[in-house]
Amino acid sequence: MNAGLEIGDATVRYGRKVVLDRFSLPILPPGQVTVLAGPNAAGKSTLLRGIARLAPVQGRFLLDGADLSRMSAPERAGRIGFMPQALPLGASLSVLESTITALRAGGAHHGPDAAAQAMAVLDRLGIGALATEPLDRLSGGQRQMVGLAQATVRDPRLLLLDEPTSALDLARQVRLLSEVRRIASEGRVVLAVLHDLALAARWADRIAVLHRGRIHSEGPPETVVTPAMLAEVYGVEARVEHCSQGRLTVLIDRELQAAP
Repeated sequence: MNAGLEIGDATVRYGRKVVLDRFSLPILPPGQVTVLAGPNAAGKSTLLRGIARLAPVQGRFLLDGADLSRMSAPERAGRIGFMPQALPLGASLSVLESTITALRAGGAHHGPDAAAQAMAVLDRLGIGALATEPLDRLSGGQRQMVGLAQATVRDPRLLLLDEPTSALDLARQVRLLSEVRRIASEGRVVLAVLHDLALAARWADRIAVLHRGRIHSEGPPETVVTPAMLAEVYGVEARVEHCSQGRLTVLIDRELQAAP
């Protein structure tokens, strides 16, 4: 049995248009953070939703050798934590109530310990003070942190994150991504969609860049984030340099003219 997430021959369609064509990745092992990157409408978010069986995506998705498509919904919920780009609007539950609901979605009966377990996750993410606040009164950034709490409260084997930092200020970005790295270090598989390549280079073990329905490049950030990739995939002239701490930085100089 292969430990980790296997993605094979994944195909994503928007109507009749094929966005991802038989997309495959090397197995994503426990303990690592893998980032999906690429232009808008490349199919990244739909692929994540398809792995969680929340969108119609064709392909082979195996977690530790088990076919996710053959699992019951509660079994998948117990193994997969999915953080969407934004929580649904209009929810009347409080932050704590919504996190307890997410905890129980895996089918386990936590009884009176459910509130304590959910509260511990909120405290770890620095949002314990929001426990009694209704979801529909939160800011976008606060809602994203609650989304991470809901996705991680069941201690999932696989964590899927769809643009987890898009509404966060700099401090919250660091808190969230530090928590994601901690989760991975405990032997879990993490797959995230990130648009910010500087963040991806800082926090990911591997980056897979999608372009024109296929993988353009995949591997450690140092080998993937290059001026040539940025020119071909994103259409920009850029410099990739190292800061004083040795971390990759991406400096965009200008947009390249599209070929006629």
